[in-house]
Amino acid sequence: MNSVQMNRVEMSRVPPLDPAVLDQLASARLDDPFAVLGPHEGPQGRYVRVFVPGAEAVAVQPKAGPQALFLEPGPIDGLFCGPLPEGAYGLSIRWPKRTEETEDPYAFGPLLRDLDLHLFSEGRHFRLTDALGAAPVTVEGVPGTRFAVWAPNARRVSVVGDFNGWDGRRHAMRRRGASGVFEIFIPRVGPGALYKYEIVGPDGALLPLKADPVARATQLPPETASVVPSPRTHRWRDEAFMASRAARNAPSAPISIYEVHAGSWLRDPPTGAPLSWLGLAERLVPYVKDLGFTHVELLPVTEHPFTGSWGYQPLGLFAPSRRFGEPEDFAAFVDACHRADIGVIVDFVPAHFPSDAHGLARFDGTALYEHADPREGFHQDWNTLIYNLGRREVAGFLIASALHWLEHFHVDGLRVDAVASMLYRDYSRKPGEWIPNRFGGRENLESVDFLRHLNAVVAERCPGAITLAEESTAWPGVSSPSADGGLGFSYKWNMGWMHDTLHYIAREPVYRRHHHDELTFSLVYAFSERFVLPLSHDEVVHGKGSLIGKMPGDTWQKRANLRALLGLMWTHPGKKLLFMGGEIGQEREWSHDREIDWFLLDDPAHRGIQSFVRDLNRLYRELPALHTLDDRPEGFRWIVGDDRENSVLAFLRLAPDAAPVLAVINLTPVPRQGYRIGVPAAGRWREVLNSDAPLYGGSGMGNYGGVETRDAPAHGEGQSLDLTLPPLSTLLFVHAGDN
Repeated sequence: MNSVQMNRVEMSRVPPLDPAVLDQLASARLDDPFAVLGPHEGPQGRYVRVFVPGAEAVAVQPKAGPQALFLEPGPIDGLFCGPLPEGAYGLSIRWPKRTEETEDPYAFGPLLRDLDLHLFSEGRHFRLTDALGAAPVTVEGVPGTRFAVWAPNARRVSVVGDFNGWDGRRHAMRRRGASGVFEIFIPRVGPGALYKYEIVGPDGALLPLKADPVARATQLPPETASVVPSPRTHRWRDEAFMASRAARNAPSAPISIYEVHAGSWLRDPPTGAPLSWLGLAERLVPYVKDLGFTHVELLPVTEHPFTGSWGYQPLGLFAPSRRFGEPEDFAAFVDACHRADIGVIVDFVPAHFPSDAHGLARFDGTALYEHADPREGFHQDWNTLIYNLGRREVAGFLIASALHWLEHFHVDGLRVDAVASMLYRDYSRKPGEWIPNRFGGRENLESVDFLRHLNAVVAERCPGAITLAEESTAWPGVSSPSADGGLGFSYKWNMGWMHDTLHYIAREPVYRRHHHDELTFSLVYAFSERFVLPLSHDEVVHGKGSLIGKMPGDTWQKRANLRALLGLMWTHPGKKLLFMGGEIGQEREWSHDREIDWFLLDDPAHRGIQSFVRDLNRLYRELPALHTLDDRPEGFRWIVGDDRENSVLAFLRLAPDAAPVLAVINLTPVPRQGYRIGVPAAGRWREVLNSDAPLYGGSGMGNYGGVETRDAPAHGEGQSLDLTLPPLSTLLFVHAGDN
């Protein structure tokens, strides 16, 4: 400040402020700070007021002139006033230990367009990070950051951060009319700056500092500040994949999903820390490629305060978790997946959010994002708050979040979590603990409308992208178009199949004949939806044990049971999903605090399970009959569905212009010789997969690579095969043609 000459000027041109206004300014409760601070025209000319509590002196530096002009201290600490020359100006602020050269944030007009505010209020601003949140911009040649946040019931909102000493008096924001949006441009604040919002609620109470709901970057938890994002620099190289994405995600395509918790798949050997996104691109991508999975599904990667929630209680719906690196690193991970021909699905949580004080809970001092009544707004199972999806701004906020991952990060699909809890108002509630809908029913009509709208917008704006519903009830038409009364999802998780199959496979084989229907019932409804068959993370936590730990018998039988189960899953109609660790026969229950037990691969038997999954994926991709008609009844035909005494299943998978595939599954430890199976075509049937092969850790019993048909009808078919069925096994045969 001493580098330029300073001249004190008279204050007669500056109108005095009412004592009540001064008190509101000093206590940071002024409703309209732009009406008081910054440049103004008065009866005697132009003047300026600057409020910087704690500053020793302030001078105005006209952009067009060399001479800086001191401002006079006002009647309260930090207020400086004085006449202002015409034109643009800067400020020189002397603090006790430094001098700050900057521009006056109150010299800049509104930046958000009226159209932005209108679209947001209507719930139709689908590129919300272009309007709300922190956006580094240059205004009138001045670099800085525009901040905008929705807090319609607040008396005052300020941006606080490491650039203003977290002082809510420094950067109180402009209210943008009835939209409820507040905004301000703060000069010379750039990428990397930490910030939150300081909000005075409608009752005049100062709320806990709030993180930005639309932040695109965050501090590393457990710290909770938002971060001004860096420019988007990633250069995508996935054009070929994106052009073919619709075909890769189609109901007729082979879709085999490897479900991953990014923080516990593999740890960095020297430190024991989770791999970064770049480390996962280097290690996870080639692993998934080698095993033949077509997609990777990530448990939620949105920022979340509690690591133990695995991401299912998120607060940063526009920010990849800082635990694994920068947002651009996540983009690089997705790009690496695409260049390896692997699709990326992320879990998306629009059902509920945690009540952490720095988050969305009572964001502006009122129930803004959530319902006010706990019978609608509190989730008893998870101690979380439920989004008020009947409010347009909230529904639009969530849809914009979904699109952010699909459009900005090129994600290929969203698996929508906890859909069942969204569809029913009485979900997990006793009588008297829920409020009926406007027709007196239990259906949550607002959630239904939201899900239909979400799926319609995704289909329109993101061709080839898919949505998958975690939905465990009998709600009809989850994967049917909304125009036909459905919810519009691309696929539905078949939770009934998972429950019944795991319940069956956990039984000692001697009792399985009494529960045969648990295996066959899924085919009664298999084509009522487009299904994904999941063996998901939910089944290997909270005391449920590992997947192989559910299997009965000794060590050999456990492994054989697991291979037979995986064989059944890969041959059953429906897309496939397997949680990490299942492919190596992980023996311990999954924990998010440690990596998969990779040391098991030192054991040939565990390497055999991994090899079996690799071959299942290969055959699933190579044989059209195993995937082309996954969602249509003409792609499946029972051969043996009623042999409960022997616990044997046999069925055909079919596709146009493709060789039929025969799956035969023996779910007892008893080998069966000369087991006759009817088949529709004469000639040789090649044994292309045998889960009992020595390569996989089996006993080596089988059919020597194939079997010739006999001219003896069986099971309604004109020809038959006499097969050897190994114990606890899945066999796969492909018709190879005439003799």
